[in-house]
Amino acid sequence: MTQIYNDGTYHENNPTWHEEDSPWKALQVQKIIERNSLNPSKICEIGCGAGEILNKLSEHYENKKEFFGYEISPQAFELCAKKSKHNLTFKLANLLEDDADYFDIVMAIDVFEHVEDYFGFLRKLKTKAKYKIFHIPLDLSVQTVFRSSPIIKHRKSVGHIHYFTKETALETLKDTGYQTVDYFYTNSSVELPNRGWKANLLKIPRKLFFSVNNDFAVRVLGGYSLLVLAE
Repeated sequence: MTQIYNDGTYHENNPTWHEEDSPWKALQVQKIIERNSLNPSKICEIGCGAGEILNKLSEHYENKKEFFGYEISPQAFELCAKKSKHNLTFKLANLLEDDADYFDIVMAIDVFEHVEDYFGFLRKLKTKAKYKIFHIPLDLSVQTVFRSSPIIKHRKSVGHIHYFTKETALETLKDTGYQTVDYFYTNSSVELPNRGWKANLLKIPRKLFFSVNNDFAVRVLGGYSLLVLAE
């Protein structure tokens, strides 16, 4: 599956590399960093895509931190490299194969659901930083399993080849040697515009059920991801 990121297939299907969602994702990262009182000086992102998450974080923290983005897709690197500046550096390389410095935080935002050997990926990534931040789509829910089409759609359009619930995501991190420090749900289906008419139709029930029982809402209706801080 990795060839779709090198041969232009992913870029053809997703020409913006989801750059429009990056300000929202950067806010989620800021939230988990600050509510855990972390003060990192060097933050890295593996699979940084268009680089806009790092760009937004670099603007927020200004000169207080250094940011580094690694990307294996030439098409994505062409987008992110333009955003390089004094506190933000991008590299067309695989972080796991690079003799890079040790970072305070390494982020994998919507990444390991794309990786064939995601257990091997996670074990190698663990050696690159003290803390890791993962954003993991929770593609498995009652409604996605019942309908089946959303899972196949994501497989074809954005290359998801592994599918998680909150429980299996956290157990995967535990199985690969991580200790979970903090986590919370994120809901792009509710909080981001232009998600399609089906997502808009489910906004009200998602909000309602989530306010009553968040685990139940996620498990039944879906549309959520999990943001995890781990060591």
